[in-house]
Amino acid sequence: QVWQIRLDMHLLNHDGNITDAASIAGIVALCHFRRPDVSVQGEEVTVYTPEERDPVPLSIHHMPICVSFAFFHQGTYLLVDPSEREERVMDGLLVIAMNKHREICTIQSSGVVMLVQDQILRCTKITAVKVAEITELIQKALENDLKARKEGGKFGFAESIPNQRITAFKMESAAVDTNNVEEQAGEIIAKADPPSEVFANPILHAPGTAQIGEGIENSWGDLEESEKEDAAEEEGESEAADFECQKTETEDTSTVGETKKDEPIVLSDSEEEEVVILEPEELPRKTR
Repeated sequence: QVWQIRLDMHLLNHDGNITDAASIAGIVALCHFRRPDVSVQGEEVTVYTPEERDPVPLSIHHMPICVSFAFFHQGTYLLVDPSEREERVMDGLLVIAMNKHREICTIQSSGVVMLVQDQILRCTKITAVKVAEITELIQKALENDLKARKEGGKFGFAESIPNQRITAFKMESAAVDTNNVEEQAGEIIAKADPPSEVFANPILHAPGTAQIGEGIENSWGDLEESEKEDAAEEEGESEAADFECQKTETEDTSTVGETKKDEPIVLSDSEEEEVVILEPEELPRKTR
């Protein structure tokens, strides 16, 4: 016997980075959920009501938490947890899902920015720190909820509804001042600390191989052993075909055609400018 569990998420207010918020909400919902207790005796299965037995939690082995990174200026600057406005102007997005044991569950990259190994490793280190903090917050929230429920009180979502803490769809739209936007952006970039390394544009050395920065070259253009053997065989076949063609052309050019027996053939050497007269008996068999 198994339980079928479906997790539905309803978006109340989207201000950017919905992936991270959805992953946290989903993990908390699964950890907070309780299913009815079940006993099995032979082939008889008994499902107990909450009044008969307390519901039991699910077996959650680890909590994969998503952390998003927005990249600007072709990867020169990165930003953790971008807002909705920042997502509109970012060049690319990298989402890393990791648990508190520093195990990477998934990585997803999107956008027009090309990342190198050092940038991805830097993001994984930041993710490990953020995941540890978020996991600790989730565990404390679950402990506080369990404590409040044992005491008979309300905690979390149920307690927020009567106190009007949920302000979704109640925030009034504020006017955005778009004057001197370029000057303000220039001041922010000037005050910001530049990255340790600024990677240059990709340099194409040869068809099939690319390099980003200096000294970081991949092997996309390298052939496998089987491909090298196939290429060598094709090259050998093409050389043999060229040789046969050259041989045929030589035979065609050296053939004089039908000649009369009594008529000598005059051959001239252009380099030494000597004229050689051959009698019909001295001609090769193929020429005769």
